[in-house]
Amino acid sequence: MTDAAINAGAAPREQGPRPQLSAAEARLKKRYRSEMWFKAQGIAAIVVAMIFLVVLVGRIVAQGYTTFETHSISVPVYLNPDRIDRTALDGVNYDYIVAEAVMKKLNIQDDDLGTTSGKVMDLVSRDLGFQLLDKIKADPSVIGKTIEVTGPVKADADLYFKGEIKRSTAEEDRKLDNQQLAWLDQLEKDGTVKGGFNVGFFTKSDSTEPEQAGVLGAVVGSALMLVITALIAVPVGVLAAVYLEEFAPKNRWTDVIEVNINNLAAVPSIVYGLLGLALFINWLHVPRSSPLVGGLVLALMALPTVIIATRSALKAVPPSIREAALGVGASRAQTVFHHVLPLAMPGVMTGAILSLAHALGETAPLLMIGMVSFVPGVPEGFTGASTVLPVQVFIWENASERAFHERTAAAILVLLVFMIVMNAAAVILRRRFERRW
Repeated sequence: MTDAAINAGAAPREQGPRPQLSAAEARLKKRYRSEMWFKAQGIAAIVVAMIFLVVLVGRIVAQGYTTFETHSISVPVYLNPDRIDRTALDGVNYDYIVAEAVMKKLNIQDDDLGTTSGKVMDLVSRDLGFQLLDKIKADPSVIGKTIEVTGPVKADADLYFKGEIKRSTAEEDRKLDNQQLAWLDQLEKDGTVKGGFNVGFFTKSDSTEPEQAGVLGAVVGSALMLVITALIAVPVGVLAAVYLEEFAPKNRWTDVIEVNINNLAAVPSIVYGLLGLALFINWLHVPRSSPLVGGLVLALMALPTVIIATRSALKAVPPSIREAALGVGASRAQTVFHHVLPLAMPGVMTGAILSLAHALGETAPLLMIGMVSFVPGVPEGFTGASTVLPVQVFIWENASERAFHERTAAAILVLLVFMIVMNAAAVILRRRFERRW
């Protein structure tokens, strides 16, 4: 038989597997396309999430950045002895005395009905009057002299300088009439009113006057509350997780406990508020609206999350670590606390700090224990009346004054910074523990 005949006879057998190979290639290409489509969906989901995040943060920044700018007025005020009763300093109308000084700056006179002075007082914060009272109480000899006081303008006047109240708006549709706007322009032109950074927003507490309201009391209250939450939730949660994961016998009772812990992590936060109201306030008589009761309620809410995160971190430690420690004669407790727990500490700290950050943003349980009340000062301690940042946001957003709304957005920014700092602390601590161990 010739070579040509052999090749001719063998040719059909070589072409047999090609259709099968083509089908395998088609299936492979289909799997690659599915993988690419899945990656594209993942990227699209991330892009959409980032767009929503940017829109959310951008909206908050756009609404709240004006809070960090304020306008203040500086006027020399003559403390007329005929108007100030030394025996009843608190009964003096210092707002009118300040208004007189402003009218002198504007070269205008008050009318018989006091309409002009009333309009001027609507432009100047009452903080200036309180400053006069404090100066006189500190040094009564200033009566009869001229002293200069500096303070914020009223919230509506501040909104006008920021461009949120426009002259083009119909006069009946705004709180300030044309005459008041002309006075404000004149005061700004002669340098009596100047703009600057709003330091008072960070150094003052809540107030019924928007221009005097700040977040200091809420920030201090949040910090005190988180201290209580951390002191209770972190050690109790970590020790409970260590016992359940490393020491507890595996039986029906531990299964019931584990199921209940997982269920408690999904319970709505307002339920913890009801529990705190019944347990801590009505039964144990813990002071209402205090950082102590707030921290106790949030500790109960954070406990399941801390336990679950700690158990996950302990499970991630290789069994060989336990076996090696036990093999050289270490006890069960020494194995857990000297070897297993330190290796699991990065995950433990991350879970604890993230649970505290989540607790920081809770509002519903705190409303149930009375933290919705108006607290004008800084809390005096763990048992003093206090407010916190989420509740402060809630109160300002429901206020009728327009200027409180921009402060709502600014308080949200402060809260976000607070939470970003806590999350960054979690990342830093995790990396330090990882490098150490």
